[in-house]
Amino acid sequence: MLYDLIIIGAGPAGITASVYAARKKMDFLVITKDIGGQTAWSGDIENYTGCQFITGPELTAKFEEHIKRYGVQLKENEEVKELTKRGDIVSIRTLKGEYEAKTAIVASGKRSKEMGVPGETEFKNKGVTYCATCDGPLFMGKDVAVIGGGNSGLDAAIQLIKIAKHIYLIDAAPNMTGDKIMQEKVNKSDKVTVLKSTLVTAVLGDKMVTGIKIRARNKKDSLSVQGVFVEIGLIPNSVLAKELDKNKKGEIKVNSYNETNIPGVFAAGDVTDVPEKQIIIAAGEGAKASLSAFRYLAQRK
Repeated sequence: MLYDLIIIGAGPAGITASVYAARKKMDFLVITKDIGGQTAWSGDIENYTGCQFITGPELTAKFEEHIKRYGVQLKENEEVKELTKRGDIVSIRTLKGEYEAKTAIVASGKRSKEMGVPGETEFKNKGVTYCATCDGPLFMGKDVAVIGGGNSGLDAAIQLIKIAKHIYLIDAAPNMTGDKIMQEKVNKSDKVTVLKSTLVTAVLGDKMVTGIKIRARNKKDSLSVQGVFVEIGLIPNSVLAKELDKNKKGEIKVNSYNETNIPGVFAAGDVTDVPEKQIIIAAGEGAKASLSAFRYLAQRK
């Protein structure tokens, strides 16, 4: 079957693109590993227009409800391995099959960056985690470390204030880069100790995490913790599109119409080089990409 459009990903960009495609009566398919993307991992969201306060899981549920209303064709739990274009046809290969379309939108988002230190891989899901929203409740009353001083790290720390016994917020930089209002919430809590200009050099444990080694200004130390939340940044899920131009970060280059270097292939959201990775920005970019795909098809009929 040849679709008008295939959308890769169902985070804010992919969901919004699908809503616009449905309203344009396009024959399209959404292929995704999950619904919500990074939104599903978020804690409290206070900057999404129309929702003065909403949690990531709540907003994700609203996304899912929205696409179900339009009867969107969805291939969930299916990871795209490769996107290629031959002639006028875009081919998308997954582990479960191959799909073809006249156009495609890559909205595959980003994934968590790893620290790359001894013990991290060994203790994944044994105390090392990359999602405070998902795994935070498992650390009730325990001492934990959050690695990273950006918005993701601050968000994780704020969530854990209500759960953990004590939180060590460890930032490699001399100053945190997250939103000031989030920094204020963290700094006000007597349950949080902020360690700046500090690197994690190893994760320690037996069957589960028991601590971490750190280095600050050439001084080495260790902390006793039962959980390590890694929040040091994200890597774009762009490997699937080898033919698309990318920047040094691996983000797909797009213009103001969300066009890539390949005609008929568009990209939106955090996987692109659009500055500022925010839910509301990804949603807007998804809408633009869908409208651009519709215009592309209309001009060729």
